[in-house]
Amino acid sequence: MSANPRRPYKRPMQGWWRRNPYFVEYVIHEATACFVAAYALVLLSGVLCVMQGEGAWNAWLAVLRHPLSIAVHLVMLVAVGYHSWSWFKIMPKTLPPIRVRGERVGASAIFAGGLAATAIASLIVIVVAWGVLR
Repeated sequence: MSANPRRPYKRPMQGWWRRNPYFVEYVIHEATACFVAAYALVLLSGVLCVMQGEGAWNAWLAVLRHPLSIAVHLVMLVAVGYHSWSWFKIMPKTLPPIRVRGERVGASAIFAGGLAATAIASLIVIVVAWGVLR
């Protein structure tokens, strides 16, 4: 054992992000990106099953119909929804100032515009998919 009574400096790093609500929200936003990536992998596996044939596609659909898979998809839906919501909340801070008729567009208008554009694009995709699947 060392005869030196000095203690080495230990940085107080554990849980530093929990002290500031901004950092908590940021960490949650970044963590929900993992759910976005996981769902992208689910969709990619579906594309791969389509390429392998009807049997693989039907097996993939059977897996998706399992109650556990439905529960996982609901959790992913909530996480992706929160991720999207927080992304639109961040959007006004990341865009350069937008001016319309010489006045700066407010953060709430940018947020609402992003949500409206997403809703319209989603509606178009649903209508097209409905038309293709009928």
